[in-house]
Amino acid sequence: MSNYTHILVAIDFSDWSAQILEKAIEIASRNNAQLSLLHVVEYLPPIDSAYEPMLTSNWAIDETEMLNHARETLEQLSQKHQLDKLPCAVQLKAQLGTPKHEISAYVEQHNCDLIVLGSHGRHGIQLLLGSTANAVLHEMPCDILAVKIGKNK
Repeated sequence: MSNYTHILVAIDFSDWSAQILEKAIEIASRNNAQLSLLHVVEYLPPIDSAYEPMLTSNWAIDETEMLNHARETLEQLSQKHQLDKLPCAVQLKAQLGTPKHEISAYVEQHNCDLIVLGSHGRHGIQLLLGSTANAVLHEMPCDILAVKIGKNK
C-alpha cells in the first residue's frame, strides 16, 4: 500500500457516510495524511411530463441555501467524528456541480493521491459502485478505495 499524503472522501450524506469516513480516518491517521471531505450538491431542475426543465419561480431552489445546508451537515459530521482531534489537517468542502466533475477538479487542484467512497454490493460494475463511483473509477489519476457498504457492516 502506498504512503498517502492527501485523502479525499467523497461524502453523499447517505446512511453509510459514517462507515466510509471511518475507513478514511483510519488510513489518514496511519499515513499522517491530510483529509478532505467533499460533498457535491447536484442541482437538477424539476422536469415536466414532456421531459423539459421547468423554470418557474414556484420551483426555484436557492443554490446558496443548498450549499449552506451541505456545509452545516459537513460540520456536524466533523464534530461527530471529532475530526478536529486528528493529528492531520482536515478540510471540509461543499461544492455545487456534478459529482464526477467536481471530484476530478478537486483531485487535480489539491493533489489528492487517494479517493475514498462507498460501493454497493449489487451486480455489474455500474450497480456495484453506483454511477458516481463508476465515473470516478475510470477518470481519476490517483488510487481509489471503494468501501463496501451495506447492512452487514
